[in-house]
Amino acid sequence: MTVIRVGTRQSQLALTQTNMVVDALKALHPDVEFELVPYKTTGDKLVHVSLQKIGGKGVFVKDIEKALVEKEIDIAVHSLKDVPGLLAEGCIIGASPEREDVRDCLIFKEAGMTLASLPAGSVVGTSSLRRQVQLEAVRPDLVYKSLRGNIDSRIQKVRDGQYDAIVLAVAGINRLGWTSQADLDIEYLDESICLPAIAQAALGIECRADDQQVLDILFGINHPETAICAGIEREFLRGMGADCTFPIAALAKQVGADYQLEVMLADSEKNCHRIRLSGPDGFQLAKEAVEKLNKLGVEPAR
Repeated sequence: MTVIRVGTRQSQLALTQTNMVVDALKALHPDVEFELVPYKTTGDKLVHVSLQKIGGKGVFVKDIEKALVEKEIDIAVHSLKDVPGLLAEGCIIGASPEREDVRDCLIFKEAGMTLASLPAGSVVGTSSLRRQVQLEAVRPDLVYKSLRGNIDSRIQKVRDGQYDAIVLAVAGINRLGWTSQADLDIEYLDESICLPAIAQAALGIECRADDQQVLDILFGINHPETAICAGIEREFLRGMGADCTFPIAALAKQVGADYQLEVMLADSEKNCHRIRLSGPDGFQLAKEAVEKLNKLGVEPAR
C-alpha cells in the first residue's frame, strides 16, 4: 500500500484543516494510506513575539517546508495566506481545495456591539497590521493591541475581558465550528472595510515538483477557480516583493469570463491605497496593480 506522509502544524485549526484534506483524498484514493506528521513551527513556539519581529508568517511554514525538501514528508497542508510568495526550490502548490469565506470578522465582549458602535477607547486585538490599518481608517479612536495565539485562546481572551473585540478570519472559526456557539457575538466585515489577506481562506497543499505520483493523487481535490484566484493574489505578492510583515491585501474573483482584482497597500503614514482592476487575464492584472502602486511611490508601513 502507498503511504503518503502529511506534514502539518500542531494547532487545532491546522489539524482540522489537514484532516479535511486527508478525508477528501481518502475518498478518492481508498488504496492509499495517509500518515499525519505534526510539527511545532517557529511561529508556534514564539507566541509572545509579534510576527513582524520574527520574520512574518513564513515562520509557520519554513520548518515544514524543510521537511518536505528533505523528504521526511510527501505533502504539506498550509493555510495559503501563511505561505511566502516564493516557495522553497523544487516545491510547488500541488492543489488548493475550494476556498472558504474570505472575510474577516469582529468578535465582541458585549452582545449587540458593532464596529460602528464600539465606544471610543475600546481595545481591539489583532496580530495583523493589515487589519489594523484598515480598521483605523474607519475607527481611529479605538485602541489596537497585539493578539497572538491559537483561535480558542484568542476567543477566551475576549471572553475574559482582556479585549473589547478581536479580529479573526471567518474561515478559521467556520472550520472549527465556532460560529455556532451562542455566546459569540460576531460582526462580519465587508471587503470594502477590511480587504482580506492574500490567499486568505484558501488551503495550499505543497509537494515536490518532481513527485508525479503525489501530483496525480492531489489532482482530484484541486478547485480550479480557487487555485487560479489565489495564484493571482500571490502573483501580486511576489511582484511587490512583499511578505505578510507589510500591510498588504488582495482579493481576486472570477466574474463571468473575466477576473476582478482588488489590492490594498498601506503607506508609512498608514494611508490605505486601493486599486481595483478587471480583465480577462488575472495574472496580467496582478502585474498592472504592482506597476500602479510603484508609480504612486507607496512606501509600505512596517
